[in-house]
Amino acid sequence: MIAYVKGKLVEVTEGVVIVDVNGIGYEIVCANPFYFQDKINQDVKINTYHHVREDAQILYGFRNQDEKTLFSRLITVSGIGPKSGLSIVGHISVDDFVIAIENEDEKFLTQFPGVGKKTARQMILDLKGKLPFEIRQGSDQMMNSLVSMNDSVNQQTIDEAIEALKALGYSERELKSITPQLKQSGKVNADELIKLGLALLIKS
Repeated sequence: MIAYVKGKLVEVTEGVVIVDVNGIGYEIVCANPFYFQDKINQDVKINTYHHVREDAQILYGFRNQDEKTLFSRLITVSGIGPKSGLSIVGHISVDDFVIAIENEDEKFLTQFPGVGKKTARQMILDLKGKLPFEIRQGSDQMMNSLVSMNDSVNQQTIDEAIEALKALGYSERELKSITPQLKQSGKVNADELIKLGLALLIKS
């Protein structure tokens, strides 16, 4: 199995990053590839999960080991495949997810694409008390402030969309002017936020 890929980041696209390792280009599927945009032509180390099936071998990439571990646990849940697992990891911090599971917050979990009530309940049954993470300092405050994604877009996703737009050449001033509209859009997918941001920037 391939635990990580270390080499020069040579390409970032909407769905994947490509890392050159001694002349071999590894295509790695990531939830938010543009997170790595500022590392183009630099050496990177990307934690990977090597998913093998009958018709393909796919490398899924993550920013850190915690995200990779969460992904590996998610895809053991009935109804959660790699695509859904990657989407969940890309939309929320590990801490927030653990809190939602431990609090049995089905409403919060059903905000993820492809997750209905049945799947949310299955995640809680399979994962509660079994995720190997300790909630970091400030967990009490996080529990009190945890809100539905239906009411506010995850700040992490907003930040990643802004970084992607910045990599396309837009200035801090331009991006600051559209940030409130991105936050109020209700969109929870980074790609959708990027498209909305581009539309808003073109109009301005």
